[in-house]
Amino acid sequence: MLWSKLFIPTLRETPAEAEVASHQLLLRAGYIRQLSAGIYSYLFLAQRALLKIQKIVREEMDAIGGQEMYLPALNPAETWQESGRWDIMGDNMFRLKDRFGRDLCLGMTHEEVMTTIARGELRSYKQLPQIWYQIQTKFRDEPRPKSGLLRVRQFIMKDSYTFDMDQAGLDLAYDKHYQAYCRIFERCGLQYMIVEAHSGAMGGSQSHEFMVKSDAGEDFVAVCGSCGYSANLEKAAATPSVPAISDPEGDLSPEEFPTPGRKTIAEVAAFTGLPETSQMKSLVLVADGKPVLVLLRGDHQLSETKFGAVANDPEYRPAHPEEIREWFGAEAGSLGPVGVKNMPILADQALVGRRNMIAGANKDDYHLRNVTLGEDFQAEIHDLRQVAAGDVCACCGGVLDVVKTVEVGHIFKLGYKYSDSMGLRVLNAEGKEVTPIMGSYGIGIERILTCAIELYHDKDGMILPASIAPFDVVVTPANNADQAQMGAARKIYESCLALGLDAILDDRDERPGVKFKDADLIGPPYRIVVGKKLATGMVELVERKTKKTSDVPVAGAAAEVKARL
Repeated sequence: MLWSKLFIPTLRETPAEAEVASHQLLLRAGYIRQLSAGIYSYLFLAQRALLKIQKIVREEMDAIGGQEMYLPALNPAETWQESGRWDIMGDNMFRLKDRFGRDLCLGMTHEEVMTTIARGELRSYKQLPQIWYQIQTKFRDEPRPKSGLLRVRQFIMKDSYTFDMDQAGLDLAYDKHYQAYCRIFERCGLQYMIVEAHSGAMGGSQSHEFMVKSDAGEDFVAVCGSCGYSANLEKAAATPSVPAISDPEGDLSPEEFPTPGRKTIAEVAAFTGLPETSQMKSLVLVADGKPVLVLLRGDHQLSETKFGAVANDPEYRPAHPEEIREWFGAEAGSLGPVGVKNMPILADQALVGRRNMIAGANKDDYHLRNVTLGEDFQAEIHDLRQVAAGDVCACCGGVLDVVKTVEVGHIFKLGYKYSDSMGLRVLNAEGKEVTPIMGSYGIGIERILTCAIELYHDKDGMILPASIAPFDVVVTPANNADQAQMGAARKIYESCLALGLDAILDDRDERPGVKFKDADLIGPPYRIVVGKKLATGMVELVERKTKKTSDVPVAGAAAEVKARL
């Protein structure tokens, strides 16, 4: 392709609205343009890169027996109501009505539609197992779109679904996807980690996320450098770090003391001179319409996912101020477990074995010292807290770190959540009607591209892996007015094409510096510069990643790029 004939609107300045590196470079390199918040147009270069990613995904999905389909993005409400997710998805789902007033939505994922197809067509165990997949546009009414293509309202996903007769079949399908995903991300050049994850609104018994470490991410992962344990903070478990100050000894009784105007954990810690680890944090939540008092160590944070699983209500909410006053007779900030009889009390396991701690007195501006779990109040014990950096790995005793990541893939063992609720049945070998078991597996196509940019860039632009770069090589004549240079550049370009390389000839009538900057910006791994060395039969081969240059013969330039790729 000739650069002069292409639409590649590069920018010299970084747009003010772009914060993370990938967003800045995608705009500057002319890959994308914003239409609205969280909605982007993918221009020529982005589309080339995304199609290469999709090609890799298709090849690996086909290799494990996947059959590609293409399902409607516009779904009737009834389909989602059958599974119960019409209400669960809440405001995240784009909803609309047709001219007859019928409810519709834009698909966020396609478990329901795939199950509908299976329910209508699968009759016998002889038709199973099945692996169905698609690469399709998905929609999410993201409340705060940001970071370019990392948090958007319209995006491309590869989603696949498996149908098996039993758990052993699901385990096999899950492992096939696990291995296929590893090959996909390796072929796309990503450095990734695989972490245990929570299934969330998808449901199911087991799930793993494929994550890329990046400061641009919004997911946090606990990682053990000693044994390799890793899990999303929603799922991670660990032994809490030991408090710096030990608890007071003795069989002491709760003692009330004034804490005027001190409501937060930090304020009470400063007032008493004791660390936050010596306090109990009290949270009042409403799950399944009923109040629950949750207790954590003062320096710990509640894992919303863990509590939702324990309470069997992922849609729980914090109690309102007027409810707290009615149930406790005090405002938030002075609450504690002693004397509470009108609601269940759940305590995080980090409080087990602790003695003589500080807790609210259920009386405004007062707290209690010497409060001990199991003596001064009773509670159900659960793992309710978020793991924190410095905690002790439950697997090996090493120290955990917490890192920011971007999720590029997620696989789920759905179990019977959809097949059962939507009435999918087949006959087994004995002629008995049974419910197939399902799995669901997703990959964010744009996220592969953005993560590659986040991982591989410098001040001059993108350094894309060859497998997903829009071009393998840019052939750049330094002086368009020099007919010998232009002729040699064109021959090298044609040789590249003949060898199957994705090549672009920068035939623009621009200064060499402009051409070089643009080539560095858009990310191809190699550039061939046809300049003054042509007089000696040589051209310059520049590797984008290292910026190392080497002189190669004109006749062998294309073959040298091919060999390096």
